[in-house]
Amino acid sequence: MPGSKERYIKTYPISWEQLHRDAKALSWRLVGDGAWKGIVAITRGGLVPAAIIARELEIRLVETVCVMSYSGRDQGDAQVLKGVEGDGAGWLLIDDLVDTGKTAQVVREMLPKAHFATIYAKPAGRPLVDTFITEVSQDTWILFPWDSESKFVEPIADLRQSGD
Repeated sequence: MPGSKERYIKTYPISWEQLHRDAKALSWRLVGDGAWKGIVAITRGGLVPAAIIARELEIRLVETVCVMSYSGRDQGDAQVLKGVEGDGAGWLLIDDLVDTGKTAQVVREMLPKAHFATIYAKPAGRPLVDTFITEVSQDTWILFPWDSESKFVEPIADLRQSGD
């Protein structure tokens, strides 16, 4: 499997405000789709979107399914750390992103009847979700606000002059 340097050519930074707007937009798409029993958030990335969507849709019952597939920017095999019972009927399954579809495939097998919604979707994983807001190219690393911090960055012109 190619390393992160070969796989990701672009970076798409997401601010807390943008994430909130996009999660609210996802809520608008989901509001008329049914009377949901609750939300199953895919941890960790799905926790923040799930909280926003739970608030917007007045859902009080929130479960988690814990799947680990990333170590930094490198994606490996999906490992289930915690599952949930049932087939997902009547539940919203929420994640921040569907990328290659590895995590999505594992969770789909666990909860085949859940409505799977993500904020962001890449082409390889997009067929596995029912609803999403924004499509991002496969070679883009989405930089979520919980994975970044504000700091000074050299102007592009200064970087070019120094040979970078």
